[in-house]
Amino acid sequence: MFFRKGELLVDSLNRDLACARNKRDVLASSVTTLTAQIAELEVRLSAETERLQRERAASEIVGIKKRVRDRSSAFSTAIAGIRNATESAEIIVPEARELNELLDVIAVEVAKAIDGLLSELDLRIEAVRAGNVASELPQPHSLTGSAELPQISDRVHRLREWLPHRKPTKEESAEDRCNTAAA
Repeated sequence: MFFRKGELLVDSLNRDLACARNKRDVLASSVTTLTAQIAELEVRLSAETERLQRERAASEIVGIKKRVRDRSSAFSTAIAGIRNATESAEIIVPEARELNELLDVIAVEVAKAIDGLLSELDLRIEAVRAGNVASELPQPHSLTGSAELPQISDRVHRLREWLPHRKPTKEESAEDRCNTAAA
């Protein structure tokens, strides 16, 4: 009878062991499935986060482009206003014609530079949206060494010569002499 109880106990333990192994195998399968689902969700989350970052960056560039365009329009309006005001001065001050010509040159140069900037911003918007930020975006140009920046004519450099100068006060004259002597 003792052996019979021992056999029953062994049989029971074998059944319990088989049941535990089956549960373990089911849980291992579930863990594998969940691991795959987690990996898929992480990939989707990463892709969506990257898309949102690209769209945010593109929106920021669009905003910059709009501000440049708005300020450019204001600049054009201001140049036109100055030209209109100085045209009547040509009768009295013949040099005003040179100022108007200079304003035309400045307006053209600024318009060219702004058109180039807006085109560059468009390229960057497309590159950001396409996800080709690192490979497609040209490196920013330095203002001092870029061959693509328009060369400003001597007329623009002589702008200070044509603009009227006010006479310095005694304090400013003394200060200028001190600064010149210090230099």
